[in-house]
Amino acid sequence: MMAKKQFSFGPFRFDEANECVWHGPKAIQLRPKAYAILHYLVQRPNVLVTKRQLLDDVWPNTFVSDGVLKDGIRQLRDALGDDAKVPQFIETAHRRGYRFIAEVAELAHQLNPATVPDSFAGAPRFTAYPQLTASSAPAVNMLDREDALAQMSGWLDKALGGDRQVVFVTGEAGIGKTTLVEAFLQQPTAPEHVLIARGQCLEQYGAGEAYLPVFDAFTRLGREPDSKVLEALRQCAPSWLAQMPGLNGGGEREEVHGATRESMLREMAEAVESLTSTTLLFLVIEDLHWCDYSTLDLISYLARRRNTARLLLIGTYRPVEVIVTEHPLRDVKRELQLHKLCQELPLEYLSEEAVAEFLQLRFPSHQFPARLAAMIHRRTEGNPLFMVNVVEYLVDEKIIARVDGAWKLQVDFDEVEMGVPENIRHMIEKHIDRLKPEEQRVLEGASVVGMDCSAVAMSAGLGEDVVRIEEVCDGLARRHHFLHPAYLAELPDGSITPRYRFIHALYLNVLYKRVAATRRSQIHGRIAERGEAIYRERVGEIAAELSVHFEQSRDLVRAVKYLQIAAENAARRSADHEAATLARRGFELLKTLPDAAERIEQETSLRELIDRSSLH
Repeated sequence: MMAKKQFSFGPFRFDEANECVWHGPKAIQLRPKAYAILHYLVQRPNVLVTKRQLLDDVWPNTFVSDGVLKDGIRQLRDALGDDAKVPQFIETAHRRGYRFIAEVAELAHQLNPATVPDSFAGAPRFTAYPQLTASSAPAVNMLDREDALAQMSGWLDKALGGDRQVVFVTGEAGIGKTTLVEAFLQQPTAPEHVLIARGQCLEQYGAGEAYLPVFDAFTRLGREPDSKVLEALRQCAPSWLAQMPGLNGGGEREEVHGATRESMLREMAEAVESLTSTTLLFLVIEDLHWCDYSTLDLISYLARRRNTARLLLIGTYRPVEVIVTEHPLRDVKRELQLHKLCQELPLEYLSEEAVAEFLQLRFPSHQFPARLAAMIHRRTEGNPLFMVNVVEYLVDEKIIARVDGAWKLQVDFDEVEMGVPENIRHMIEKHIDRLKPEEQRVLEGASVVGMDCSAVAMSAGLGEDVVRIEEVCDGLARRHHFLHPAYLAELPDGSITPRYRFIHALYLNVLYKRVAATRRSQIHGRIAERGEAIYRERVGEIAAELSVHFEQSRDLVRAVKYLQIAAENAARRSADHEAATLARRGFELLKTLPDAAERIEQETSLRELIDRSSLH
């Protein structure tokens, strides 16, 4: 195997072994494609590299536009502090390509892994989802969470030894569940190769789409370069692979013959065990309080298997949501706990001391009265998300400002307390109102698309230029305003679109309610129309999603059509609960439509689906 090299340029060190760039002791986070572009350029200093060379090397066998490459170069310039007009590192050759103009020197010795800072040692080689940054200053990541990280490290050690681990990270909205997981994923990991697969349960669509977060996680993972996932699925889980058009090479889902609930569970379990025989797999499924029943079955099945597997499965959820909705997750977790097959890590609110620490990190050498931390803690009860919003509100309102190099309050303390909204929704509303009108409009469109929103869908819904949509979203994401940075997703026509994700569901909910009902319905309709046009013969892949958009746009005929397709998809996966739920919803909507021959045929099909699913 070729030895991993290190190169220096300016104040930076390019580290092949750890796949990152160092600025002194600090690791600079780069998205995988941005890292690959830099890697290609650094190895060819002062040589003109054409756009075609970069596209062929970084995106082999994939069609992407020049705009995607341009975005990758922009990310690198942002990370390196480079100026396109007066470049120190990356020079643009107009219409031709790019040239790395800094002096590059190969370093003679590798870093001793023991000397690598904890923040990036053993960084994952493959990732199925981008490393998301915190919703605010990185300092909030570790506040009051040292014990939690230590517990997770203990479970990691067991997983590395082949003792599979299932961990539920629990806590209320904004408590920092995702932030904790992100911080943990950036901790040192012993194996050379780590696979990170991430699935997201969605409030709008998750309840009816069987195995939604699992399909999403493994489809992304299977697309990674040199990934072993595709071969594992091909050998052990053919029924799953047949329903992943993005991986199986087909234009649409293949028919699955003889698949049962038991065989679906067994196949995925065997694929995971094959995959983890030599490699550690982090399988992270977020927001299980919105999870479909079939995914819960799989989690339980994976936990009960006794075969050796280097698996660490982390699920996050809000206990209150589970209790109020009587979600079956509660019973699943209790049963696993009874047999000591899972661990629970409940997160507590931050202490007043942690709030004071956050203020010190966010505003070095500040001159705030001690009462400020107590007031913020009292208003937010130590909820990290709410704390961050209160602090940013004070900055936006110029209540906190830097004067003569020091951060100070600009009003009397009593006025500070009176000026902070009691209601977090009100605070978010005020934050939205301070955005530019264009940013407000784009975010409102994104809220209609959903928690995970593509630039193409936003463009369709708003009827605006997709490039401009991307620019606005990138600007918001760079400032950590409402959106996480984008990752790239491939559409069925081979084109690439950036996808963004709301930092928190609360932001999405507040924005969605700001959109007037008529306008919201129109946006839903345009998103659905565009989805049909893009997916065409593969439209069944997004049937559940389209059914929601068409129902919200009051196109009930097509809503029923896609509910039926989604129910049939669930039935093929032997996901009887989801099939019955979707079919019942379609049946209820049919009652509102006028009598017609097509309606009678649909009623018959939906009744059969309901009856067949209820028998199993």
